[in-house]
Formats: sequence, C-alpha cells, structure tokens
Amino acid sequence: MNLCGGSWTKAKRTQDIVDPLNGEVFLKVPNTAMDEIEPYIQRMAAVPRSGLHNPFKNPERYVMLGEVCGAAAREMFKPEVDDFFIRLIQRVAPKSYAQAGGEIKAVRTWLQDFSGNNVRMLAESQGLPGDHVGQSTVGYRMPFGGVSVITPFNFPLEICGIQSLSAVFMGNQCTTKVDWKVAIVMEQFLRMLHSVGLPKSDIDFIYCDGPVFNEVLLRGDAKMTLFTGSQRVADKLAVDLKGKVKLEDAGFDWKILGPDVMDVDYVAWQADHDAYGFAGQKCSAQSMLFMHENWTKPDVDIVGRLARLAGQRSLKELTNCPVLTWPTEKFLAHMDRVLAIPGASLAFGGKELADHTVPPQYGAVEPTAVRIPIEALEDPPSFEVATVELFGPFQVLVDYKEGQQSKVIEAINRMPNHLTAGIVSNNPRFINE
Repeated sequence: MNLCGGSWTKAKRTQDIVDPLNGEVFLKVPNTAMDEIEPYIQRMAAVPRSGLHNPFKNPERYVMLGEVCGAAAREMFKPEVDDFFIRLIQRVAPKSYAQAGGEIKAVRTWLQDFSGNNVRMLAESQGLPGDHVGQSTVGYRMPFGGVSVITPFNFPLEICGIQSLSAVFMGNQCTTKVDWKVAIVMEQFLRMLHSVGLPKSDIDFIYCDGPVFNEVLLRGDAKMTLFTGSQRVADKLAVDLKGKVKLEDAGFDWKILGPDVMDVDYVAWQADHDAYGFAGQKCSAQSMLFMHENWTKPDVDIVGRLARLAGQRSLKELTNCPVLTWPTEKFLAHMDRVLAIPGASLAFGGKELADHTVPPQYGAVEPTAVRIPIEALEDPPSFEVATVELFGPFQVLVDYKEGQQSKVIEAINRMPNHLTAGIVSNNPRFINE
C-alpha cells in the first residue's frame, strides 16, 4: 500500500509482481497514476524551509528518533523478525540467505549506531571566531525541507532504509520511491518502524513508475533528491531538478592483479565474490579483471580457479540468481559483441542455465567471463564494447605482460566511472605507478 500523510492507501490500479524464480504472480502492488499524486505533491510542497525539526525547532525530535532507532534495532535482533526480512528479500530479489542476511545485519548495526543521542550528535554545529569584536560564525546542520529518496532493486532494505531515515534524522520530510519489484520490503520496514514509535507522517511512500514520480518531484519542488540507479536517469534528474540531486549512479569496477603472485586461493575466492555475488547485480561488482602474465602461468592458473569457483554457484542455493534487469537474450547478445573483439575468447560460462523456470523478462545465465588481450582496449570501438556495465554475472578478463602497465593505466583512465574494485599487489613501486 501507499503511505501519504500518515495514512495507508490503495491506488485505483495494481501492478503484478512476478516471482523471479518461477514467473508466477505473487504480489499485487499499487500502480499510482498521474491523477492520484496530488496529495504527495501538496505534502512535499507544504514542508517549511525549517523542516520538521532543526537545532532551534522541535529539538526533542532528535531524541525521539534516537529512541526509535534503538527500539528498531532491538526488534530486528528477534530471530523471527530477522528471518522474516531475509526471506522477504529472497522472494523479490533472490540472493543467498547469507547475502540477504548481510542487509539485515548492516541496517540493524546502523540503527544501533544512531540509538540514544547519536541522531542529535549528528546535527553538531561548527563555530568560528570573527575577525573583530562582536563577530562570530556558527554553522548549523539545517534541513532542506521536502526531499525524496529513489532507490533500485538490488538492496531492497539497506539502501532505502538507511537513506530515508538519514533524511528524517536531520529534519526533512521524505518521500521514498523504491523499484516496485522489491518495494514491499521497504513497506514492511516502515510498518515495523511505526510499531516502535516513528511518526507515520515522517516518511511518505509511493508505488509508481519513474515518470509519475518525476512529476511529483517537479510539481512538489523537491528541495533535494538522493538517487541511486542508472546513469541515464541520473543525468535526466540532474537537469530536471536543476542540480538539486545527490547521485550514486553507474559503476564499472576493475581489479588489477600485479606482478607479485600471492595468496592465490584467497584472491580467486575474493574475485569470484566480487564478480558473481548476487549475480553481479550491484554497482560495486567487479566488471573487469586485469591479469599480469604471472597469474596466468600453468602453476597458478587464476582463470581456471575462477572457472571452478563460478561452476560451484547454483540457482538452487541462490549463489547464482535471476538477473532482474538483463533478460537472457540481451545478456548473451552482449557477450557475443564482446567475443567479436579481436583476440577475444570465452573463458567460462556463456550459456543459459539448464532446467530453470526463471521468467523470460529476467535473465538465467551461467557466471560468465570473456578474455581479451590488453591491446584490444586500444581500439576505441572495442573499448566501448568491453566497458559496458552489465548488471549481471559477467566480467571481462584482460591479459597484460610485464612492461605493459602503462597500457593498463591508460585503459582505466579512459573509463568514465572510476570505481575501484582493487589493486592486488604488495609491490610499492607497482602500486604507486
């Protein structure tokens, strides 16, 4: 259900949500239309510049929110609550029990951090003496007013829960929109927060598509929007909202294996998790692995080790998962484009999963890696294809030889999004280079 002004409401129409594992409709959520958003617009526009609280106005709310955080953390320590959220996350964004549990642990620990006085401490001011008698400067952490949080599907609780509460901590009234494939998790989290004392009017929550919420932001004059998602939407929001946005958009992450080979089993294990955890569906996923020739020698065989680890992942255990934004056909078509790069070869994977029931709008593919030589990245069209961010279990393995470090540096400097997965080396000269 939608939440606006402290009341849970339905929309005129509903949107079917299918089970990512078998395609069956198992949820019907509100499909809020343009003619139903006026209450959200009025609520957002009516928030005063001073917010719901600030260092001078309603400071007791800082204390109240700290108490809510403490109570919510205690609630999430209950085994039945912990298991409920883990299972709920698994239903809408299938991932292993351990990975889903990691979200619960992160949110619970964060709530503990802001228990007691820490919400109030977060609003700490800064003072500076003036340069003449009677003058001083004090900087206060003030709210924006009516703000919004927009979050994607891949972390159904952690991103939206932490970001929405953070907005409220500093006195903002927040309107939250989560990708409706997984928004039920945030709805249940809000209901839990209400049960431990969060005022129902602090956060509005809406199920709708992007254009509808874009209209809410424009007509409601959102004073700040925190967006996590695709670069395309981030660019649009930056223009539409005239820069009143904070963005966490695309991520093409690389890892470089240096000339000094060490802890091979651990490096392979970590690289496998970085690339294929939750089937690579996160902006921190490892997308490209640069391999010094010492790592590809027969006695080390990092590629073989990665292939064996990837081969142990299974849909049954959810260590390999449905791909929620790249259908199988689109995934394999992109893989073929990378394989068309001169010198490219399939390292492992590259097939649709056998005997699966994942619906066709989602992807069901083996963890996949395509191997290319470093020289291939010198060709602009090949570079453009190889550095596409694929939100799925896919990475590009790049071979480079001793003396070709400059080619590696040139390649990573050409990437538009500098998000580092890691540099694996204990060689200070190599790291500093």
